[in-house]
Amino acid sequence: MSLDGVVQAPGGPEEDTDGGFAHGGWSHPFFDPEVVGGAFGDAMTSAEALLFGRRTWQTMAAAWPGRAGDPFADRMNAIPKYVVSDTLGDDKLTWDNTTRIPGDGAVARIRELHETDGGDLLVMGSPTLVRTLLHEGLVDELRLMIEPVILGGGKTIFPDDGALRTLELVSTVTSGTGVHVCTYRPVAEG
Repeated sequence: MSLDGVVQAPGGPEEDTDGGFAHGGWSHPFFDPEVVGGAFGDAMTSAEALLFGRRTWQTMAAAWPGRAGDPFADRMNAIPKYVVSDTLGDDKLTWDNTTRIPGDGAVARIRELHETDGGDLLVMGSPTLVRTLLHEGLVDELRLMIEPVILGGGKTIFPDDGALRTLELVSTVTSGTGVHVCTYRPVAEG
């Protein structure tokens, strides 16, 4: 995410141009294989499944199956995946091990998955979905990769509902490119 909280289209110019967003691909100059790549690798190690919104799933499903042979790509392709969507039909779920969660029942189904024993349910991207999960109290940990750039507007993961959510900083590391990889956990209000 950028310093101003934007997560829109980090991967490429045509990834997500909603709202006239013109900075697609902005994260590339800040990628550090050791620190940033390591954070992705660490997250995947403890993940039992991946959870996506439709748009992010479609972007990932178009990219990852063709990258077989790399350990990270092999893990991405093999791990169970869930996509929240009302518009994707089951016949469009071309990425192996993908299950569709209908949008109208998404919170209830994700709450069920959240309450089961096992590894992490990892979300990469999917800002609308993450906002919903934060709003519903279904996030146990935020691993934010805060990149040294201000984009001036775009999609964020943070709810704008006026609710106070206190977080505890669990760990932080800074890459040579200036990316702060910060792990936060919600603090129980009481």
